[in-house]
Amino acid sequence: MMTVEDEKKRLRKRMRALRLVADQKEGPGAARGVMTLLLAAVDKLGIGPGSVVAGYWPIVTELDDRPLLARLDERGVVCALPVVVSADAPLLFRRWRPLDELEPGVLGTSHPPASAPEVVPDVVLAPLLAFDREGYRLGQGGGYYDRTLAALRSRGALTAVGVGFAVQRADAVPRDVNDERLDWVLTEEMLMRVRA
Repeated sequence: MMTVEDEKKRLRKRMRALRLVADQKEGPGAARGVMTLLLAAVDKLGIGPGSVVAGYWPIVTELDDRPLLARLDERGVVCALPVVVSADAPLLFRRWRPLDELEPGVLGTSHPPASAPEVVPDVVLAPLLAFDREGYRLGQGGGYYDRTLAALRSRGALTAVGVGFAVQRADAVPRDVNDERLDWVLTEEMLMRVRA
């Protein structure tokens, strides 16, 4: 009998292959698609001037959210990128603007330097390998976003938006008690509310 972790490993392998193909075929177009869809729905998500939106610096074949972050920055939204503090801690977020220089981080990440102000996001854009209709996401396996969403939600209101290619949708993402649900899923084809 397979464990939840075994099921996650199997799904990760399949979804990495699907995401690679999607990135090669649709990468720049998908980045424009997610930008257009989210910008059209900023009111629904409660994003306006002064709101703090945490994105991510894409690694390997993750859908590129940087064009979206640049447009949000132009509209007066405070944009941020995550910083890995340690393997078992939540991520922290530092202010980022499109022309700011970044430092290399762990696991292939890039992040703002320590001199950039730390901010608390109102909205977190979370990259994913897979998502399902109930709002569960499958990440790389380190648990960083699950720990982060739980910590941020314990402090107050937060909107979590999973970002990925439409092809990354799964019938059901294997999950356990530590897996945090998303509020929305954003792909190049749709912005879907998954949690009221």
